[in-house]
Amino acid sequence: MTITEKVAQLGSVNANKLLDDDGSLDREAVEKLLENGIGHLTRLGGEGSLPPREAAKRTNELQDYLGNETRLGIPAIPHEECLSGYMGPSGTTFPQMIGVASTWSPDLVAEITDTIRGQLEAIGTTHALSPVLDIARDLRWGRVEETFGEDPYLVAAMARGYVNGLQGDGDGISATLKHFAGHGAGEGGKNRSSVNVGRRELRETHLFPFEAVIKTADAESVMNAYHDIDGIPCASDEWLLTDVLRGEWGFDGTVVSDYYSVEFLQSEHGVAASKQAAGVMAVEAGLDVELPYTDCYGDHLVNAVEDGNVAEATVDTAVRRVLRAKAEKGLLDEPTVDVDAADAPFNTESARELTTRAARESMTLLKNEDDFLPFDGEELNAVAVVGPKADNAQELMGDYAYPAHYPTEEVDFDATTPLDAIEARGEHAGFDVRYEQGCTTTGSSTENFDSAAEAAEDADVAITFVGARSAVDFSDIDEKQADLPSVPTSGEGCDVVDLDLPGVQQELVERVHETGTPLVVVVVSGKPHSVEWIVEEAPALLYAWLPGERGGEGIAEVLFGEHNPGGRLPVSIPRSVGQLPVYYNRKPNTANEEHVYTASTPLYPFGHGLSYTDFEYGDLSLSTDSLAPSGRVSAEVTVSNSGDRDGHEVVQLYASAKSPSQARPVQELVGFERISLVAGESKRVTFEIDASQLAFHDRDMNLAVERGPYELRVGRSASDIVSTAAFDVPTTKEVPATGRSYFTTTRVETVE
Repeated sequence: MTITEKVAQLGSVNANKLLDDDGSLDREAVEKLLENGIGHLTRLGGEGSLPPREAAKRTNELQDYLGNETRLGIPAIPHEECLSGYMGPSGTTFPQMIGVASTWSPDLVAEITDTIRGQLEAIGTTHALSPVLDIARDLRWGRVEETFGEDPYLVAAMARGYVNGLQGDGDGISATLKHFAGHGAGEGGKNRSSVNVGRRELRETHLFPFEAVIKTADAESVMNAYHDIDGIPCASDEWLLTDVLRGEWGFDGTVVSDYYSVEFLQSEHGVAASKQAAGVMAVEAGLDVELPYTDCYGDHLVNAVEDGNVAEATVDTAVRRVLRAKAEKGLLDEPTVDVDAADAPFNTESARELTTRAARESMTLLKNEDDFLPFDGEELNAVAVVGPKADNAQELMGDYAYPAHYPTEEVDFDATTPLDAIEARGEHAGFDVRYEQGCTTTGSSTENFDSAAEAAEDADVAITFVGARSAVDFSDIDEKQADLPSVPTSGEGCDVVDLDLPGVQQELVERVHETGTPLVVVVVSGKPHSVEWIVEEAPALLYAWLPGERGGEGIAEVLFGEHNPGGRLPVSIPRSVGQLPVYYNRKPNTANEEHVYTASTPLYPFGHGLSYTDFEYGDLSLSTDSLAPSGRVSAEVTVSNSGDRDGHEVVQLYASAKSPSQARPVQELVGFERISLVAGESKRVTFEIDASQLAFHDRDMNLAVERGPYELRVGRSASDIVSTAAFDVPTTKEVPATGRSYFTTTRVETVE
């Protein structure tokens, strides 16, 4: 290979550069941009807005060109986005990941991504830019919705399920872990802003999910984060991308750039004097492929090699990784797909059933005073449905869903809104549904408040749907935005300075409440909001997150008792933005110190969620009270459904070190299991914990299990602990590089 051909394998080209306005190939552009080959094809289906058959056809045409009309005949790796489903026309839209995290079910997320895999494979895609492993601690950050929550263990467990479903046994779609690393800890809760954390915090909180998923699920790709950590941009951080990722963890896949992040070394971070300097920094740090198109690699790297500014051996190393990925995905054998079969995995009944199940299982009931819910439709005469999130299908979608990704574009798609689902139940049960939007998600108009109040006054119950609009939005700040009806305030580029309900939605809820009609508030949003007033005044509060294309059905199934809610919070809900940080596993001083007039405890804790039935826990018992630093301990608890409804419980296991040698979190999640119990049934849950799961980095930054007393705690949430058991570790021992366990194994048995 010539140096030009080598460097071409480290580049990419996006759909807009290859397609004409009608979606056909721009032959002149193809010949110019692909003459030496290419590493990745960027989002042909999604960015090109191509239906499945057209996406498959265009992909085949490009692969045929590369195979037959370039000197080396090397095909490309086509990639797409698929955070909550394939982000392209006809892709099934599942709940946003913060909602999926609320299921606490890695098996469910694996089912979801197995379905996504089939859709991506049908259009010729072999690489996906998901999942997100960022830790959501600053809830002002717009991308909280993309995460699996605030806890490293929960994030790691859910992400492992995501990767297992997407990659299969290695013959599926390459998953990309992002954003490496610490992207959720930016200053001010702003996307791409600097991260300043110590190396211990970086390793134990932000790197842990990446390490765990790479070691246990063999994730095939990693994407760098945009920001700098202590002054070093992640795109040029050799310690992060090479020493830790490859040297310590043994990762042998490809590192791809977050879109434009190589160029940002020049334009945003100011550490590179030119695009060539930016490209050299990135490739020398260990960043293999520049996305979404070749900008700082390409001719810049060729010239850098020829001028002696970067070693050709460095380029060779990256090229080998890209070529190996192509070989492992079978692209060197057969890069094309069956166009006639491309539609088959789309719009299937099984996909619709799965996204409905995911929506219902993500529903998280936070308050249900005096068993106000569920409704009996046969006993209702009229239901008022109010609010801007009740009848807008786009308002159900996360920022990386195709219908919501670009906020200014209209996309036709099939979805069930909450109003649709409630009206269907009204027709069946015989009650009237009176709908009034009341207000928009943003904007200051209250002119429809009176009509909303009138709808509520004569109804038996009022259901108010509120929340934030989600999208990817990098528009400039404009004072006129304050009066626009639907400005995104959740999603990428949508960071905020408060957690209030946007616009006048809070005032709408208060106006409906003034009517005296019993009020249920359903929050349809990608982030926690300040809802303390609602919790004090409304008898019921349901968090629906961003539940996807069948989200309305999932909401209605819970409201009307067809499904017993089993969702649990993956993030703590603060009382106000000023209370942040409020995540459950803070260190003791942070957890216990209070602000004037405000407690340190969250409004609702991590792991919280109510059910329509009652669960009782037995005592937690351990297999030993003395755990060797390289041993294992079993923890058992029996859980019973003492109510009259079948239901789901999430059994949560936490560990706490007593009198450790350094300040440690008050407790840390070390295991969980979502179990299903019919009324009157009991199950025994056994957790097998390896001592290395208790390890932390000592003063010399060695990972070690420290001697001393510990406590295991089992409960319904981080704040609702029902039983504890103590044990001792007699000696301190460093954890060998290959001797670490990341996940607790569980066993569930029915108690006769």
